[in-house]
Amino acid sequence: MSLEPVPPPPTFSRLGRIGAILAIVVVAGVAVVGGASFLGRQVGGLLGSGPRDTSEVEPGIPVEVVIPNGASAQDISAILAGQGVIASASRFEATVRSAGAAAQLKAGTYDLVTGMEPAEVVEILRQGPLVDASRVTIREGLRVTETIRRLAEETGIPESDFVAALEGSEVTTSLREMPEEPALSDWEGLLFPDTYEFADSATAASILQRMASTMEQRVASVDWSGLEEAGYSQYEGIIIASLIETEVRVAEERPLVSSVIHNRLEEGMLLQIDASVLYALDTRDPADFNNEVDSPYNTYRNAGLPPTPIAGPGLASLQAAAAPADSDYFYYVLSAPDGSHTFSETLEEHNAAVQRSREEGILP
Repeated sequence: MSLEPVPPPPTFSRLGRIGAILAIVVVAGVAVVGGASFLGRQVGGLLGSGPRDTSEVEPGIPVEVVIPNGASAQDISAILAGQGVIASASRFEATVRSAGAAAQLKAGTYDLVTGMEPAEVVEILRQGPLVDASRVTIREGLRVTETIRRLAEETGIPESDFVAALEGSEVTTSLREMPEEPALSDWEGLLFPDTYEFADSATAASILQRMASTMEQRVASVDWSGLEEAGYSQYEGIIIASLIETEVRVAEERPLVSSVIHNRLEEGMLLQIDASVLYALDTRDPADFNNEVDSPYNTYRNAGLPPTPIAGPGLASLQAAAAPADSDYFYYVLSAPDGSHTFSETLEEHNAAVQRSREEGILP
């Protein structure tokens, strides 16, 4: 089988009311708790805050959040919920109380994203806005070695420091049991790909720990009940998600590719995923493909899933791994220049699709 790897603008009156409220705080210089509470309720109300179902907000959208001086935890929770950074204002307040952080949340301007976990936001607000910082984007589908290279390039920290932090057990994760002396491959797929801001004083270990903790939080946000009922662990779900991430170029196809993987696993068929073989060969060049390579990652020779993920999956691939489309597909082949595939139920249909792709110059 050939497998390849605005909302409408706010009204003037709405912006005017928010601007006027913020202006009062700026002019005053210092806001008393009572005044700040009023501010939080007003801004939160204007932004549509209040408990939200996370399904209402697409996660991972960058949001600039301004926390005014003197704002209480209640005010801050209203602002964060109103901008979709957290799903529930009450849950954020409970997290603040549990952490004893009510007096430690710092005012300022923060670059956050939608769909964050309350504990993660509390920790960021405790640290305060970053002044001297590096912004690093780790895209989905990178291998751990590529992620480390990118981090080193953007932060100036030597690659060897990142390797030592992972292999020396300075970084922890709850997503799998690590060996006493972990190799880099043991960390494959466990560092969440995203855009981060790291203080210039951050160490390799603290950077990697934040990425590992973010992956824990993203995995926890997914409903894995169906996968677990089928006999697979969440870690195996991450492996499936990594296969999806490396195979899909058209976002809408993630659940379909997931269904092919699940259907093949259920029937005991070899997965025959080219991207996993290229991972075994430590290359991304299709010209180097060799499905006879002796490796546990060779899904043309070994049944079941590879032993670890083969790349860092994003949230959409994690969700697709947990909730595959309901299909009878067992095959797919690249069939268009945009990276879309033709899906087939039978080998005969698949072979015909492969022939069409060759005739159209999509496949060699």
